[in-house]
Amino acid sequence: MATQMTLLEEPGTWIKYTPKLCNDCNASCCKLAVEVRAKDLIRMNVMDEFELGENPKQIAKRLKKQGIIDHFYPKKELYTLSRMANGDCLYLDRTSRRCTIYEQRPDTCRNHPRVGPRSGFCAFARKTDC
Repeated sequence: MATQMTLLEEPGTWIKYTPKLCNDCNASCCKLAVEVRAKDLIRMNVMDEFELGENPKQIAKRLKKQGIIDHFYPKKELYTLSRMANGDCLYLDRTSRRCTIYEQRPDTCRNHPRVGPRSGFCAFARKTDC
């Protein structure tokens, strides 16, 4: 059987998504890299609207220092959220395996798995399998 990382790295092994999968999943999607835009960072309350006029590189520098992002891609103005040492999203609760900012989550998360590495599929990993 493939490991959880293998599933994440090989979208061809992912299974067709249905909403009920989330009830038994170990939050596999929360190990994927999450790219966000400034509007997501505002919704997440880590950036204020008045900062939109500032240099995005300076915003990225501050957010990197705070441990909120790992990377900034200036040409596309995309930020990649930081992950914990185990690969989990910074905002994933370790015990419940639920998003701690669910109502403020970025568009990337809101649109998964409709949009992503393999549209309509997810890297499902049953809670008991992990």
